[in-house]
Amino acid sequence: QVQLVESGGGLVQAGGSLRLSCAASGRTFSSYAMGWFRQAPGKEREFVAAISWSGGRTYYADSVKGRFTISRDNAENMVYLQMNSLKPEDTAVYYCGARKGATYYLNSYEYDYWGQGTQVTVSS
Repeated sequence: QVQLVESGGGLVQAGGSLRLSCAASGRTFSSYAMGWFRQAPGKEREFVAAISWSGGRTYYADSVKGRFTISRDNAENMVYLQMNSLKPEDTAVYYCGARKGATYYLNSYEYDYWGQGTQVTVSS
């Protein structure tokens, strides 16, 4: 079983940056694919970025491509989401998800474990 705890959210002006962190428990973290999703009020949870267990493969939603970077540190059981050039439409609760697997996964139903989320608010 994996427990996930997100941190790093906050209030930032448009054009600014934030770095989200996701701390994972468990000794087999390196066998888990990880992903970041977000959910705005009144909307469904949507895919943001995903990374394979080795970190060698990543995938991004078109809306964040070129602005966000997902990375992981398997020695520290951490996953990160560096968010640059933030826009008001990036405002949402951001969740980190995990599932066993070698590749990356794009759909929320493919993930078995979730954190509690961290709020990101981008003001215009």
